[in-house]
Amino acid sequence: MYLIVVGCGRVGCLLAQQMASEGHEVVVIDKNAQSFKRLGRDFRGRTVLGIGFDRDTLREAGVERADALAAVTNGDNSNYISATVARDVFRVPTVVARIYDPQREVIYRELGIRTISSTSWAVHTIRRILQGNEAVTSVQFGSGEVEIAEIPVSGRLAGRFVRDLAVPGEIMPVAIVRRGRAFLPTPGVTLEDGDVVHVAVLATATGLLDSMVR
Repeated sequence: MYLIVVGCGRVGCLLAQQMASEGHEVVVIDKNAQSFKRLGRDFRGRTVLGIGFDRDTLREAGVERADALAAVTNGDNSNYISATVARDVFRVPTVVARIYDPQREVIYRELGIRTISSTSWAVHTIRRILQGNEAVTSVQFGSGEVEIAEIPVSGRLAGRFVRDLAVPGEIMPVAIVRRGRAFLPTPGVTLEDGDVVHVAVLATATGLLDSMVR
């Protein structure tokens, strides 16, 4: 994969380092040259100094052959514009924008830009932990209508079947991680202590799921 990362803050730096270490071609764009120091001497990718939505900067970064672009600066508007230019002008197949403001997140998604809101995710996760819910949401899809929840198996959940966590059209177990390895479960699989079950659930059914795993 040829990936362009716009923004060399903590998220952008870690993303670039991990993707480069996995063998992907990575180019990092940032307007502050000092930010590139975060990448370290072992970084295998390339850096470009400039504004992430500037077309000349993007061309210098090789946007015409990019497979993906992740806009992860500290500015919501900058991330949205960078992602939009990459998608609409240069036809980059996969673009994602990091968004802080949940209200903007909804607007940008409606405009067709895939977004990740660390603010929404953090609030949602902390709220569920404070309320004593076992299921912790790890991913949301669309505008939050569908979630993937992680359910640690312990206590009375151990020994139950995967089908016990399924509700047609509302809740569907999609993967189990057992002793560090993941697999796709069938309805008759028995849950073991220490498993982590990943469950797709409608946002409207999260309360039902919580009641099922308590």
